Amino acid sequence: MPTLQVLRLDGATQKEQKAAAAAAAGGSNALAQNQTLEGHSSAVVCATWNSAFNKLTTSDEAGLIIVWTLYNGMWYEEMINNRNKGVVKDMKWTSSGEKICIAYDDGAVIVGSVDGNRLWGKELSMQLSLLEWSPDGRFILFCNAAGECHTYDSNGNAVAKVPLYCNEGYVGPCKMVGMDWYDGSRGYPEPDCPVLALCLDNGRMQLMRHDMDDNAICIDTGIKPRAVKWNHNGSILAVSGHQTTGDGAQLWLVQFYNQAGEHLRTLRVPGGGISGICWEGSGLRLALAVDSHIFFTSMRHSYLWAYFADTLVYAFTKPERQEHCVMFWGTRSNERYAKYVKRVTHVSAAGEFCLLATKGEAPGEHILILCNAIGSPVDSKVIELEPKFVTLTECYAIAASEEVVYVWQFRNSFTRQLAAAGAAGGAGGSGAAAKLQREGREQMFHIDTPTNCQAPEVFKQQASQLSSSADPICAVTAHQHQLLVARSSGVVHGFSLPGLAPDAQYLLRCRPARLSLNCDGSRLAVIDFNGLLSFMDMTAAGTGKMRGEHLTHERKDVWDLCWASDNPELLALMEKGRMYVLRGSDPEEPVNSSACLAGFSDLQVRAVFLDDIMQQPDLPELDMVADYETRSLRDTRALLASGNKADAQAFIADNPHKRLWQLLAEHALEKVDLALAEKAFVHCGDYQGVQLVKRLAQLGDKAKQQAEVCVYFKRFDDAEDLYRQMDRLDLAIGLRSRLGDWFKVERLVKETGGDDVALANAWNKIGQYYSDRQKWAKAAQYYTQARNTGMLVHCFYQLEDFSGLVKLTEVLTEGQPLLADIGAKLQSVGLCADAVAAFLKAGDTKAAIDCCVLLHQWDQALQLAQQYNYPQAEGLLQQYAGHLLEKKKYLEAVELYRKAQRHTEAAKLLVDTAAKLAQQRAPPLQIKKLYVLAALEVEAFKRKALAGAGGDGATAAATLLGTGAGVTTAAAGPPGTTRGPAGRTAGTTVKPTQTAAAAQTLAGLMTLEAASGSELKGLDNAWKGAEAYHFWLLAHQQLYNGQAAAALRTALRLRQYDDVLDPADVYAFLALVGFHSNFYGTCSKAFVKLEALSSIPKERREAFADLAMSIFVAHPPADPHNLAEGRERQRTAAAGGKGQFDVLLDDLVADKDQVCVASGKAVRDAPWQRCKTCKRAMITAELGARRCCPLCHSQLPQEAGKGRGPKQARIIEGAAA
Repeated sequence: MPTLQVLRLDGATQKEQKAAAAAAAGGSNALAQNQTLEGHSSAVVCATWNSAFNKLTTSDEAGLIIVWTLYNGMWYEEMINNRNKGVVKDMKWTSSGEKICIAYDDGAVIVGSVDGNRLWGKELSMQLSLLEWSPDGRFILFCNAAGECHTYDSNGNAVAKVPLYCNEGYVGPCKMVGMDWYDGSRGYPEPDCPVLALCLDNGRMQLMRHDMDDNAICIDTGIKPRAVKWNHNGSILAVSGHQTTGDGAQLWLVQFYNQAGEHLRTLRVPGGGISGICWEGSGLRLALAVDSHIFFTSMRHSYLWAYFADTLVYAFTKPERQEHCVMFWGTRSNERYAKYVKRVTHVSAAGEFCLLATKGEAPGEHILILCNAIGSPVDSKVIELEPKFVTLTECYAIAASEEVVYVWQFRNSFTRQLAAAGAAGGAGGSGAAAKLQREGREQMFHIDTPTNCQAPEVFKQQASQLSSSADPICAVTAHQHQLLVARSSGVVHGFSLPGLAPDAQYLLRCRPARLSLNCDGSRLAVIDFNGLLSFMDMTAAGTGKMRGEHLTHERKDVWDLCWASDNPELLALMEKGRMYVLRGSDPEEPVNSSACLAGFSDLQVRAVFLDDIMQQPDLPELDMVADYETRSLRDTRALLASGNKADAQAFIADNPHKRLWQLLAEHALEKVDLALAEKAFVHCGDYQGVQLVKRLAQLGDKAKQQAEVCVYFKRFDDAEDLYRQMDRLDLAIGLRSRLGDWFKVERLVKETGGDDVALANAWNKIGQYYSDRQKWAKAAQYYTQARNTGMLVHCFYQLEDFSGLVKLTEVLTEGQPLLADIGAKLQSVGLCADAVAAFLKAGDTKAAIDCCVLLHQWDQALQLAQQYNYPQAEGLLQQYAGHLLEKKKYLEAVELYRKAQRHTEAAKLLVDTAAKLAQQRAPPLQIKKLYVLAALEVEAFKRKALAGAGGDGATAAATLLGTGAGVTTAAAGPPGTTRGPAGRTAGTTVKPTQTAAAAQTLAGLMTLEAASGSELKGLDNAWKGAEAYHFWLLAHQQLYNGQAAAALRTALRLRQYDDVLDPADVYAFLALVGFHSNFYGTCSKAFVKLEALSSIPKERREAFADLAMSIFVAHPPADPHNLAEGRERQRTAAAGGKGQFDVLLDDLVADKDQVCVASGKAVRDAPWQRCKTCKRAMITAELGARRCCPLCHSQLPQEAGKGRGPKQARIIEGAAA
């Protein structure tokens, strides 16, 4: 009765193995589960896993297919399928586990889903043997008995035939015995690497990037293959098969290749044959089905990693990225720095740096990158050889291909860069010297001509003349002053550093795969390609030209080693699943571990569990790094723990080591045995320890000695407790002060009711602690308690508490230097007034003026300059204004003049700018705004002049205009009264008290006229320009809104502004409005004006004439009413009998200051008001919901929009002019 068993192995990780002392193979093979599955009545011939859904699918010789599912740790039968004909040759799930394809020997193919539904079936006209899904599940590869491979899509349609380049030239029948397509779920070893392996029974195999790859890698395995399988991340391909020996026996082997098809290792397997192979999910073990046994092979991956300066650096790939992620992990601080680097091929480290070797973008280009412990690049070099072997010392980086060796002396380069960073102008004209330095740092040579070392530039020119070496390089190592290069024949070339002079040759009995020199270069450890470790004595005389002696001591199955950095006789090595420490050739008892050796010093071996780290490379844990003590260190600890100091001292004398003497010294200090401690410190060369013993001897008090010993061992709390028991809190305060633990210093000082100086010092230090961590609020709290105003200023500035800075300005006394610092900080954030106050209080008038200039507060700057007799500010203003004008930044110059209260200059510039824009046909609204702003600057200049002449400018202007106290105003006087231009009623009474004010104001006006007559020349028309463009915009708005009559009224008003507006535009618009309002007489007059304008080109005048002719042929040139423009026509009109056009006539004869700027109408009996800024009238009803003046856009009072009767109207006037 055939049986089907599911075995679950103990999946202990390496950390659990370390804690539980796992078995010799490096992992426990104890069975966690052994379940027999019943259901098949014949032998099972095919089985496949579905790890995505925890399913197992099996098929037997009768064609019965059973799908098993895992539930509560047990396997149960879920689905059964039996086609009742044909035998299943192969079946595979997609990488997602959602589909399964079943291939029968008669050519039938069935594809089903994970839930048991049949998707499709097809009969192929071939005898099938193997199948494989593509990683994305879109294609299926089928192999037939004739050794052909065909591609079909996921619906069963034929696509193409896969070319088998590896079988070209082979004569004879062959068949496909193995096919595996890596799905990329764990990322790829490198971009665009082969993932599809096809293997024939004649031993030929090809690796392809995809099924149509025309650049496949062809390999002759040298065996008769049985199966192929990629590991978990596609970096290793296992090929099982056998070789036939001379006597006809079959030797079963497993060949291992990398993704590039390079052979890695050969594993011999005992037994009668390998029927199947399978990788563990983590890729750490390979299961082999041999006869009735299952063999497990532990894999030791060649990770890209190194260890230096308490930092573990390792490279790995992620499925979502093409680059390698290089992790720099500080094993002490647990800080991680991830760097993404393309195509990393090697990682090496020594001293303070690590070296990354990468492939460049250009073909044949490779890059060596030197990094520090946090992954920051320090230096890099581009080389044009493929570095298959890389090693690093504290000063040299060595990279070698199979024929060429490259040596880079980076240490001197790095130190020179640091030295040159502070030199000014050190790079000029030193190209030749730099080239000589480069030649001294970088050298290359061919292994067949080792005496011919050249700079890379020279070597590159001669590279084409060099031939391939028949004895290629197979390993490289280096020591502080020695470089060793091993060749496949076993010859090892020795070179001295830095000169690279050949100094010796050594001969090995094997082909080395790895070399390692001990700390003094006296012994060389060699691991060959079969894992055999041997040693060479480098100091032996040797025979003939060969020096050294290859010792007979050997150890098998060694995959890692590490020499002690402080003892040339100590070596740690990994042999299978055990770690051994050799003293000379004598091994200590082993320790069960499968960790990689990172370092060996002070009788401790540091090991890293890289297999566990690579399971979660982004989040390594500190317990993945372990330290193993040597036997001598363990024995010494045991002797000291037993209390037998004499035996311990004798043992250390027989096995002298600095670490052992240090251990004895520390034990003696614990016991306060000062004589023994001093002796031990002397033996280990610890001068500070000797001084400590002398200081302890001078104390005399044993309690104080014990406290100081606690301090030495960093048990500070114990030392403080001892001081408390002695009632010596002063010593505890001193201890905490030396340690910088100022929080406890504060607590201890408060306990003693201590002195204010010590407490203030503690508060200052605590404030510094929080400042260093940018906790400014807490720092400010302690600096306030310590009354440290200087640091408090800094904290307030960082907190952006500028009000606090201002308060400090008020507290500080005049002349303190800190005031200048506060002023500079306030100035940096734009608080000009507060900054000026701080500078003035500090006595630095120049800094205050400079602050105003920097922040463009020119009015304040000029005021300060006048007050403190600083004439340079005026010149600086003019210089800056000239600079802005030269750059054509006119508006910035206007803003500058306004801030400096240079109103006339600002107005002139605005008027000029408006005139230029008018010539450029700029938007009228923009031109109007410039004229309004110019007019406002003129008004500001007048107010300033009046205020300077005497009294308040607003009061003076009000008195002059008669609108002060006691002035009576009305919107419209009763019939028979006379109204002046400003809308005042005749007969206004003025109080006698205002006579003096009026006289003073008149004097101010005379002064203004005399002082600014030349300055205001040409600027009084600013309001006229604003009015011109305002009515121009208003007329267009009225026309577009369908108010033709209103537009005509406003357009007729524009004739008064032909010195501002272009007459051609005015009369052309008047003609247009006259046409639309049926005022053809006005339209005709406008055309006459246009035809008479000499500024218009002749062609355009003729066009106007033609247009007029076409208009007036159909319409007589007459208005509906005769437009009389005299005031008498208005007076003789019948009261109450006026029509629409009569009102229009009245509007045309109204004074300029009686025209409503909101509508263009004349201000008559309707309620109206006057803007206090531009002094222009407006009818209240025409304002609507507006709260601003239509002309100058100044804000009107809230009641401005409310209707008022004639008696209630009032005049809202400004302060002056």
